[in-house]
Amino acid sequence: MIIIDNALKARAAAGNPVKVGMIGAGFMGRGIANQIINSVPGMELVAISNRSIDGAKRAYSEAGIEDIEIVDSVGELESAIAQGKYTITEDAKIICQAEGIDAIIEVTGAVEFGAHVVMEAIAHRKHVIMMNAELDGTIGPILKVYADKAGVILSACDGDQPGVQMNLYRFVQSIGLTPLLCGNIKGLQDPYRNPTTQEGFAKRWGQKAHMVTSFADGSKISFEQAIVANATGMKVAKRGMLGYDFTGHVDEMTNMYDVEQLKQLGGIVDYVVGAKPGPGVYVFATHDDPKQRHYLNLYKLGEGPLYSFYTPYHLCHFEVPLSVARAVLFSDAVMAPLAGLSVDVITTAKIDLKAGETLDGIGYYMTYGQCENSDIVQQQNLLPMGLAEGCRLKRDIPKDQVLTYDDVELPEGRLCDQLRAEQDKYFAPEKVLVTVG
Repeated sequence: MIIIDNALKARAAAGNPVKVGMIGAGFMGRGIANQIINSVPGMELVAISNRSIDGAKRAYSEAGIEDIEIVDSVGELESAIAQGKYTITEDAKIICQAEGIDAIIEVTGAVEFGAHVVMEAIAHRKHVIMMNAELDGTIGPILKVYADKAGVILSACDGDQPGVQMNLYRFVQSIGLTPLLCGNIKGLQDPYRNPTTQEGFAKRWGQKAHMVTSFADGSKISFEQAIVANATGMKVAKRGMLGYDFTGHVDEMTNMYDVEQLKQLGGIVDYVVGAKPGPGVYVFATHDDPKQRHYLNLYKLGEGPLYSFYTPYHLCHFEVPLSVARAVLFSDAVMAPLAGLSVDVITTAKIDLKAGETLDGIGYYMTYGQCENSDIVQQQNLLPMGLAEGCRLKRDIPKDQVLTYDDVELPEGRLCDQLRAEQDKYFAPEKVLVTVG
């Protein structure tokens, strides 16, 4: 999307920048703020909301902005934006409601709170860029239904690995190949990691221990690969994905997969641990035309039947503003669900769990997430990982067993549960009536 740079320069020259509000000002949010303020002409970050007002202030100050106004109402926010001021607030809803904001960047990583933010933004016709695979992988399809009805774009983001995979997928399709595998390159996969084991790494990089744990225990990559599957219609080859350990280059992996199985599944999402070029992504694809296969061999992609394409990096917050521009200026989503869930993320016991305990969150001590094909999730009534936090256990669950809805009591009154039920109903397979006689 090279045209984005010129489109933003034109907005800057016209004195009409894309105006953005951001919800969440943690490690990644601060990076996004710095990027927009200092490196993206034609775009302004006019408002930041964070549950701690000091966190929102820090995001601006680290980007070099000290003249900041605290606002508590839609009127105050709209007045400040009109005067060209930077604003912070603890109330995310007023950013979603304010006129003059083109798009919201949602960077909370929370499912329930994120659901409220996204629904409020959509209701007030704001484009929404989500850096929240957990929310997207749990109720993304029904959120997109609401976005479509409102005429706004709901999108995952460039830079993060799912978006990088989707850009590569679209490129590979655009040159006439059929993608059969979208993959993510990891350096570590250990489902039993927890915030205690990851505390040192988290402190070194200024991140939260539970967020780092979600990367290490496989929950994050499960959500990331699930949303790629939901945007492409792909499946997983088995529960938890294949997840090979391989220390060579991804180009050398094309003979490790059964092409016919990949075709039967309509393609798969997967990951590899230890491969080069880490921490990139890859797409394996086929071509039906023997003449084009001859050219691909000439261009050093091998004899097939699988051809390897890869991006050797993912630059997360650096590219998020490009996603905003794609949505606002070109009505182009980086990635969004095709329909209902193709792949879901299910809750799995990280330790032996006891009846009466209340489940902690993603990246903590009690559970980890695994990818599973959605039809199996429905058949077995499995508990989505994105809904597990706060659930009370009805019975003991042994380590590594997957949890079902029957194993837990859901917290009362959560919007995420309501939307999940609505999503399941909206995208339920049509029942075929058979008439006898």
